[in-house]
Amino acid sequence: MRVIVALGGNAVLRRGQRPDADTQVANVRTAVRTLARLAAEHELVITHGNGPQVGLLAAQSAADPGLTRPYPFDALGAQTQGLLGYWIQQALQNALPGRQVLAMVTQTLVSAVDPAFEQPAKFVGQVYEREEAEKLAAERGWTVAQDGRHWRRVVPSPAPQRVVQTRLIRRMTGEGVIVVCAGGGGIPVVRDERGRLTGVEAVIDKDLTTSMLAEALDCDAFLSLTDVPRVMRGFGTPEQSEIGHTTPHELRALDFPAGSMGPKVEAVCRFVETTGDMAAIGKLDEAERILDGSAGTIVTPNGRWPLTSTL
Repeated sequence: MRVIVALGGNAVLRRGQRPDADTQVANVRTAVRTLARLAAEHELVITHGNGPQVGLLAAQSAADPGLTRPYPFDALGAQTQGLLGYWIQQALQNALPGRQVLAMVTQTLVSAVDPAFEQPAKFVGQVYEREEAEKLAAERGWTVAQDGRHWRRVVPSPAPQRVVQTRLIRRMTGEGVIVVCAGGGGIPVVRDERGRLTGVEAVIDKDLTTSMLAEALDCDAFLSLTDVPRVMRGFGTPEQSEIGHTTPHELRALDFPAGSMGPKVEAVCRFVETTGDMAAIGKLDEAERILDGSAGTIVTPNGRWPLTSTL
């Protein structure tokens, strides 16, 4: 099978961890143990989150007195794609001697008139207590919002339209190369009136980009891997329960938080509705069990996996 994996940013930097390089490299090596096993059995494309990293670099840039203005988010996205792509690529090459691994810095096209530019909603960077978050917002011109018990910076998150390098990714995958791409949803770009690409201040949701890319690459399965074993029905209530095998129709009838699980659910539903194939949300270290149907929240057109006729 051709499998695309969206690796959650918490696989590289978990909440509460210090954001130093040694910690993140160690986490990447742990994640790659699972990814290497998948790559041994399937064609594999890997995307990844970058929220903690891009938020950290943005804060450092904003506080740097040597800069006339902070680096824009398209540049920060490129930096984190290169950094995380390098770590993942190297760990995979060490785990799979002889296999070709390519980490690509990719751009994702968005609409210049997307309403998201007027309504920042994508969480980036570290968490703060409310008082500190509001202080930073006043000092640096940020928009902040509540994320669970804490507060974080939010930025525009326009809808992805196309990964600019899709044809190249498809060619490399067809030649057996493990491709790492679309980090952080890709570098957000728009086309001007002359057709030229220009970066914009935004962060694209990586799961929505991955869903779109999975369709374009004719992937058989799309796995959104995070730190939760399954999607929860009624999360945080006395009636909460795990969702195992389900359909897009059933998932869309439920409510999920817009800043966390909501985009993942939307992404897997779109892929299944468009392709008729399988998508899933679950824990990274259970990826193999998710593919065989014994773990995770598995989404298919008829709620069955492996797919079987309903006639």
